[in-house]
Amino acid sequence: MVQETTFDNGVRVVTQQVPGMHTVSIGVWVSNGARCEQPSEHGTAHFIEHLLFKGTHRRTARQITREIDSLGGVLNAFTSYEYVCYYAKALARTLPQVVDILSDMFLHSTFPADEIEKERKVVLQEIKMRDDAPEESIHDRLHQSFWKGHPLGHPILGTDQIIGSITRDTILEFRNHWYRPSEILIAAAGGVEHHVLVELLQESFSCLQPGEPRRTLQPHGRLATGRVMELCERDLEQTLICLGTEGLPTSSPERYSLMVLNAILGGGMSSRLFEEIREKRGLAYSVYSYVSSFADAGTLSIYAGSERERSCEAVTIILEEMSRLRDEAVPQDELEAAREQIKGKILMSLESSDSYMSRLARSYLNFGRYQPLDEIMAGFDAVTAGDLQQLSARLFRDETLNIQVMGKVDPHCFAEKSGRITL
Repeated sequence: MVQETTFDNGVRVVTQQVPGMHTVSIGVWVSNGARCEQPSEHGTAHFIEHLLFKGTHRRTARQITREIDSLGGVLNAFTSYEYVCYYAKALARTLPQVVDILSDMFLHSTFPADEIEKERKVVLQEIKMRDDAPEESIHDRLHQSFWKGHPLGHPILGTDQIIGSITRDTILEFRNHWYRPSEILIAAAGGVEHHVLVELLQESFSCLQPGEPRRTLQPHGRLATGRVMELCERDLEQTLICLGTEGLPTSSPERYSLMVLNAILGGGMSSRLFEEIREKRGLAYSVYSYVSSFADAGTLSIYAGSERERSCEAVTIILEEMSRLRDEAVPQDELEAAREQIKGKILMSLESSDSYMSRLARSYLNFGRYQPLDEIMAGFDAVTAGDLQQLSARLFRDETLNIQVMGKVDPHCFAEKSGRITL
């Protein structure tokens, strides 16, 4: 059962009680993120995520972690381009203590100057760790290239220069502007009673003041046209390939078709790319595709790691499979298998309270309401082979094709074949 309450100041509380579940997961979601940052603020949303764990008027950073550990619980957070989430999972009977810890962190963090300096070093190390991980780095390069010149294109972690110099005043100004009641959604799922949670949250969250008007987010506009290919020489054993093209917004009516299309292309061990590149030709150990969607735009990306001499061949196969989806109807049995794969993964994910909580929150953030499972399953059942072919024809175009290559790159090979690496 899903229930919703909105406080007078705009804070929303949504719950989903799951019978027989002994745990509860609760998340405080703020509908902002890295996309909200100005150029001088890059990395601020993520930095704030770290700093909310560093002490309040009532608790030190050490006391926060010790209290949640003493409950056998988990406390964590993450930052994306469009929202930030602070969440906890623990036994349902400990909900009052968990809410007290999470509310105290979210509402009463003091941002001590010494903790900011210590955590600044931590974030700078996190940036270095990302850059030292080739597979993670190449995905970032693709994302930044694809969204070049737009807030969606800058790294969520920020840069050494900005994180190294950002001031406490800038951090507090950003937090005070974006962490307003109208942006806050509190979602809980598992062994939770709605009225109990609302009572626990009422005193602390209903007192928040609305604040100044929200800044206007920059729309994505039109994507830059023209195929992009970038080569990055690094001393790696493999040549890594990341290829991206246009996707769909989160709430697009065709989102079900896109997820099925992705499953067929590279979303599992039975996908076309896995079978053709790994199983038939042995070109790569890891090959897959994935979808990234935002409020008004999205991408579909493909990754593979191959030996230098055969990396061009891998790119060619990827583009051939994309073209085949555009030019040929998907057989019915393959379509049915992809549908059932996606539906099965969704159902299996709902064996934990944190999965329920996350799905509940994202449903409200993306669609403004709860999406029942039956509605989602019906969306996948309605996808046809014709839908997939039409969507492929619209998305798989040279004008939005972006290819990133990293490792022991043979520039002559890619230069020679670049004219033929097209959709």
